[in-house]
Amino acid sequence: MISVGTGAIGTKEKAMLLMRLNVWAILAAGATTMLIGFLWYSPLLFARPWMLAMGYDPEDKKKLGEMRKGAARMYAITLLTSLLAAFVLGKIVYDLTIDSAWYGMKVAIAVWAAFVLTVQLTDQMFGHRPFKLFLINTGYQLAAYVAMGAILGKWAGA
Repeated sequence: MISVGTGAIGTKEKAMLLMRLNVWAILAAGATTMLIGFLWYSPLLFARPWMLAMGYDPEDKKKLGEMRKGAARMYAITLLTSLLAAFVLGKIVYDLTIDSAWYGMKVAIAVWAAFVLTVQLTDQMFGHRPFKLFLINTGYQLAAYVAMGAILGKWAGA
């Protein structure tokens, strides 16, 4: 049993009130980050520069095949983490009473700058990773957070 304030939450209907978030908006925001990732890391945009920055040979078909073998598990975990990020961002947007895509994006940029940019920059510096890799990965996260912020700003509390 989860208790909140003066009431106890024990039924599915009340649990939905606890969340106070539009579940469809959370699912859409989480799925959107995946779609952006598929495009961002595709050959249309940054697949080759990302692979080179990671130290992979884009021409090594055997290595690419090995990477694809574990892709389903990684995509599943990534979807779960995207949904978690969407849920937490949705709670922030909802609690700030934001009801527009524009302000949702502004909050998302602030969250990205405070929690994603700082962590990834620290990882880049101490991990001695190429700065280009940092720009590709952090740029993806920025695009994903802005999209989530727009979706959640408009529909999180609806």
